[in-house]
Amino acid sequence: MTGTGDGDFGGRGVPGGLPAPQLRLRQALAAWVEAELDTPEATGDAAAVAVFRKLARRGVFRYAAPRGFGGVRRRVQARDLCVIRQTLAGVSPLADTLFAVQALAAYPLALAGTPAQQRRYLPRLAAGHDMGAFALTEPDAGSDPAAARLRARKRGGTYVLDGRKSLISNAGLAHLYVVFGSTHPARGGNGLGAFLVEAATPGVVVAERLELISPHPIGTVAFEGCRIPEEQLLGAPGEGLGVALATLEALRCSVGAAAVGMAGRALAEAVRYARSRSQFGRTLSRFQAIRFKIADMATELEAARLLVYQAAQAHDRGDTGMARQSSMAKLFATEAAQRIVDQALQIHGGLGLVAGSVTERLYRDVRALRIYEGTSEIQKLIIARDLLGGS
Repeated sequence: MTGTGDGDFGGRGVPGGLPAPQLRLRQALAAWVEAELDTPEATGDAAAVAVFRKLARRGVFRYAAPRGFGGVRRRVQARDLCVIRQTLAGVSPLADTLFAVQALAAYPLALAGTPAQQRRYLPRLAAGHDMGAFALTEPDAGSDPAAARLRARKRGGTYVLDGRKSLISNAGLAHLYVVFGSTHPARGGNGLGAFLVEAATPGVVVAERLELISPHPIGTVAFEGCRIPEEQLLGAPGEGLGVALATLEALRCSVGAAAVGMAGRALAEAVRYARSRSQFGRTLSRFQAIRFKIADMATELEAARLLVYQAAQAHDRGDTGMARQSSMAKLFATEAAQRIVDQALQIHGGLGLVAGSVTERLYRDVRALRIYEGTSEIQKLIIARDLLGGS
């Protein structure tokens, strides 16, 4: 297998309609991934930092910021993010997660930051000098971010933050947290603010580190009387929910791209194994049951890929209905990837369950995609609301 791990299924097979810049990006990045990341992944903070530094040296974080602040394009392009995530995810889910979280931290700044905030933070995020984190989820506010309980009280020229954020990727490693908290709880989502909180600020405490089935740095971050200057407010008071939702909407199709990368790797592994494994005097690839599985997997993968890049193109052009398209892409691609990975493991039989094997890793890694940045159920609500109206 090559480093991209996906043959012509999930990697080089990006839609031919992509512009030349994205096709060149894919080609160059695939070669780098093969050389630098196609090795068994270690776990723990040191491993995450090592991969983060590799990504920084390669310059991939620059695609998450606009050109004026260390980025590559005039504005962030969803197609770039999708190409990068698809290419990384099939080989190194850890690298994909680190890139995704850096983009989640940078995009709100590009979207709503003041010139001073953008000058201070975006170049360092784009260069990978600083690691970012997106602190939205709370113990009682997951799919309903408007229910956030972290309080942000105005005190003179400062805000004082009190509360907890849970399931925060890069907790304990990030230099900068984009934190969402309520300035006026009685106003619900209209009282939510977004804040830029440096990790070294007194009162920022990593309260808990968590272990997930797909390992990466993640935990609970507590803000205990954390006082920040009012200049660290991102956007206007009460605009925090809008900033959060706009960020998630912009990056949502890239989650589908990560699913395409993992599913492409799974399909490539299944094809390779079916061609080499013999039972009852012939290779698995000659059994109709296996051939039908492979055909279904390939068809779902192609449909997922087309939906993802159609949604990314719609976002980059600013088309109406792009929110629905992004939700459709994430919903279909992540659900399809789960089925494709499951069937790849089934084709491998007992060997697919061996810890450390590609199929076992993919089986663990793919599961989170149907949950973060909006569960599959939330995507269905968004799609239905766009078609039918109502809340």
